[in-house]
Amino acid sequence: MTDYSIMMPFAPRRPEQLVPYAALTQWTAAARLWQGQGNVGDTHIAFAHAAASGFRVPMGTSVNLMPFLHPYDAALRAQTMAVTSGHRFVAGFGPGGKSLQRGLLGAAYRSQLDAIREYVTVVRALLEDGKVDFQGEYFQARVSVTRFPRPPVDIGLGVLRPRMAELAGEIADVAITWLTSASYLRDTVVPALRRGAERAGRPMPRLVAMVPMALRAPDRDPVELALTGNAGHMSLPHYIDMLHRSGIDVDMDADPRASGQALIDGGAFLYGDRDELAVAIKEFGAAGADEVGLNMAGVCMLHGGTTAISDLTTVLEGVTT
Repeated sequence: MTDYSIMMPFAPRRPEQLVPYAALTQWTAAARLWQGQGNVGDTHIAFAHAAASGFRVPMGTSVNLMPFLHPYDAALRAQTMAVTSGHRFVAGFGPGGKSLQRGLLGAAYRSQLDAIREYVTVVRALLEDGKVDFQGEYFQARVSVTRFPRPPVDIGLGVLRPRMAELAGEIADVAITWLTSASYLRDTVVPALRRGAERAGRPMPRLVAMVPMALRAPDRDPVELALTGNAGHMSLPHYIDMLHRSGIDVDMDADPRASGQALIDGGAFLYGDRDELAVAIKEFGAAGADEVGLNMAGVCMLHGGTTAISDLTTVLEGVTT
């Protein structure tokens, strides 16, 4: 059975801006509230504010970028969020783009996959054993954290391409995709996750697909909605490559509108009425997603948060009834 969750459609400037989405998660059939990496406020503080306001719901990060957080800090924050929310917490991580790595670290990781493996090694040791003694090429840690009863923490990895999916199959509890079509999940991501898991002799991690979408309405331009919520990702080399692998060719410099239309035509951005969206969303479950995050970023940015919450409510009703 596929779960359906809410992806925060914007990065909150103030923690209280997250509260209506936490309330919607608590009051509907939504399984979890997700928030991505922002540059205007700290994700974990916004989550903690919502929990302190009375909305203690399952939460997850999709994803925090490794250059911003030493793995010790990442483990400590994840543990804190599990306690604060009172629920299993998904701590999702990704390396970020090479330009971000150079801007924060002075140089990009020589090997993205090796850096991720080291990061997860340190975080998992701290969360499971309470201590770590690790000396790697990218991360070092000889430190401990206090262990005490708390809800579990799952380690998630942002997954776009096959090699990353294989690594997630080896070492992650959750694989998190972004801007992928259902067919790309079925044909590329799931087989790669399975290969990695079989190689490591472990179960395949849960697969969570973050899917941008919008309800059809007379005053809405689907291409504008697709671009408003996703143009930044569509300009990054690793996203361009992933989309190309899935048969979606985008070139934001040459023709942004054609790129937005390609996103819609390729099933990476969903647009339709409640029933049409329900059918399209359920295709992700049929393709192997254990959970689908409903992302109304374009709606929120163009039509406001109240409209985004209304649309989320309608779509959740469509997929859960």
